[in-house]
Amino acid sequence: MSGHVKNFLEKRKTVIIKKWFDCVVDTYPPETASFLKKEKDPFNNPVGKTTVQCLEAIIDHLLDKRSEQDMISHLDPIIRIRSVQDFPPSKAAGFVLFLKKIIREELNNQKSKDVEINELSALDSKIDELVLIAFDVYAKCRETFYQIKANEAKNRFYKAFERAGLVTGLTEEKQDLS
Repeated sequence: MSGHVKNFLEKRKTVIIKKWFDCVVDTYPPETASFLKKEKDPFNNPVGKTTVQCLEAIIDHLLDKRSEQDMISHLDPIIRIRSVQDFPPSKAAGFVLFLKKIIREELNNQKSKDVEINELSALDSKIDELVLIAFDVYAKCRETFYQIKANEAKNRFYKAFERAGLVTGLTEEKQDLS
């Protein structure tokens, strides 16, 4: 990214991240959101700390184009947390879209007239790509989550059958379940 949008994002990065963080945590129930915003100790609030760090890295990604794999590594922790908390896909990945609104609000607040439409359009495209990557990450997390649950169920049934004397010893199939 180059030009006025990059300069603007670099100058307003801290404010944009703070507003974005607030929007993300506001997707949680009110008491959780309040805790995530107020608790600054990373040991007491690992979700808040992880979210802030990842949002910062995502902004850095937008400023200095990095690989898709690098972006996945920054989206993954946030998405992973949201996927195990039963956020629907639209809410789990949709937080990325908050960034468009925040940037536009900041541009209006700063009365920035230097930004060209094509620069803003390019930024929008990058953010749209991030949403799609976030959705892919969510799908992988949910797939892993369901596989773990299926394996746990298989192991429970096997152990119940073993206790009931319906199976004896370890079979090859049981070894594969571990």
